[in-house]
Amino acid sequence: MNTPILVTGGTGTIGRHVVPLLRAAGADVRVLSRHPRASADGVEHVAGDTVKGEGLDAALTGVETVLHLAGGAKGDDVAARNLVAAAREAGVRHLVLISVVGADRMPIGYFRMKHAAEQEIAGGGIPFSILRVAQLHDFVLPVVRTMARMPLAPAPRGLRFEPVAVEEVAARLAAITLAEPAGLVPDLAGPEVLDVADMIRVYSATQGRTRRLMRFGIPGAVGRAYREGRNLADAAAVRGTMTWQAFLDANATAAASAQPRPNAEARVSTSGR
Repeated sequence: MNTPILVTGGTGTIGRHVVPLLRAAGADVRVLSRHPRASADGVEHVAGDTVKGEGLDAALTGVETVLHLAGGAKGDDVAARNLVAAAREAGVRHLVLISVVGADRMPIGYFRMKHAAEQEIAGGGIPFSILRVAQLHDFVLPVVRTMARMPLAPAPRGLRFEPVAVEEVAARLAAITLAEPAGLVPDLAGPEVLDVADMIRVYSATQGRTRRLMRFGIPGAVGRAYREGRNLADAAAVRGTMTWQAFLDANATAAASAQPRPNAEARVSTSGR
């Protein structure tokens, strides 16, 4: 019988893609989340909170590998510390963490918190793997959509992204989780480095619109860091294949197919016959 792999945050955007891949590889999976679902199909769901340190001992019982995906706007360093302490007591042999590209270079609180979480994992005395990932298409889209809806779309100079597909992130994480601990592995980023202005233009074009842009500089140390590309992956990074345009096209197709189609009775009614 396999020992289960514990996936924290397994019901989130990335987790929903990783868990089926782990199951397809033959692993039993235990998902830790604050609002667990019913257990089924080889996936056990348990309640817990990594930031509060609740439910970790029970969740880690019999576990040798942990994939730590749970995260938020704050508290990731605390969550990592709590998880490491509980995992050490449970005898975990491999702790996998997802982080963000530029965690150790960007002078922004979120990035510093991610780097602190990395340090907790790396210094916890448990064999580990850490994967830094660029922004997901799914997370960049709402930002670009909001900008594009404004009459004069704000497009900060020097702000660049290299968005990556969630499916490609999930596949890489699953492979790392099922392999031996490897420390800090090469970054994973998308195939393109795109200025935010170009991302707005491409998005607007998919909507059949054009947008005037308001270009401005981001001041201070943060602006300098973005202009220097400290949020971007290095030459050793693994690159995904799905472009921004391909993601938008796929997203539009999925949205169109999800729209309810009027049935024959409704079409007759609206035709006036």
